[in-house]
Amino acid sequence: MKIIIHGGFFSESSTNHETKVAKQQALLRIVKNSYDFLQHHSALETVVHAVTLLEDDELFNAGTGSQIQSDGKIRMSASLMDGSTQKMSGVINIEEVKNPIQVAQLLMDSEDKVLGGDGATDFARKLGFEVFSTEIPQRRAEYVAKKAPTGTGTVGCVALDTHGKIAVATSTGGKGFEIPGRVSDSATVAGNYANHFCGVSLTGVGEDIVSGAVAAKIVTRVTDGFTIEKAFEKTFEELKPFDGFAGAIAIDSHGNIFHQDSHPSMVFASFDGEKEEVFE
Repeated sequence: MKIIIHGGFFSESSTNHETKVAKQQALLRIVKNSYDFLQHHSALETVVHAVTLLEDDELFNAGTGSQIQSDGKIRMSASLMDGSTQKMSGVINIEEVKNPIQVAQLLMDSEDKVLGGDGATDFARKLGFEVFSTEIPQRRAEYVAKKAPTGTGTVGCVALDTHGKIAVATSTGGKGFEIPGRVSDSATVAGNYANHFCGVSLTGVGEDIVSGAVAAKIVTRVTDGFTIEKAFEKTFEELKPFDGFAGAIAIDSHGNIFHQDSHPSMVFASFDGEKEEVFE
């Protein structure tokens, strides 16, 4: 059993030691909690559990800590993919829901698996998801001050369970100040993809990730016989012509954990029951 999570890119000043330590501690706490959860649950259930914890933490740009768009509203996106069934579900630009990944989970059993905008929000309400303001004072202060957004905030998880099944989940609060209606990579196969061979979750600039079809490319290359390292190497090389900004985490069917970013530094943590790794 293996698990790896990411929390976007560390956009704060490198001198902001307090925030960096807080993110390291939060990631280690969440990855270990989720590994314990994995002991008695499937990979699919575990990635939802892990991303829910990340959405609940104001340090990360998803769920409760989501960025505010140019019209002053918060819209979030999330998706889930089961590597064993190769089915994906997700929500795009959903509003006032505490945990978009949980809505994506319920869509996995629906005929219509990816919903956007009001349709996604209405679906959540009908299933009992109460109106929940995800806005926190820090995000409103940033919005009022018109601080330049980094556009690189997303959370995600890849897990390999005891039965050898892989699942992946990704959630984002967007890049901040975007045009309403903008679609991120998080609920697409560019940002979130898995099959029997590999699972990949992305963070970074959504437009670059979509242009590079990053997650789907990495998984396809592993499926075709590339090692996970070579699949990453070739795919990230293809981002260079347009200076693509991306970070990815992955686990393959052999239990190999891998991560890479094109611009430092993606925040991540992994755990396999003995060895832990966290961004420095």
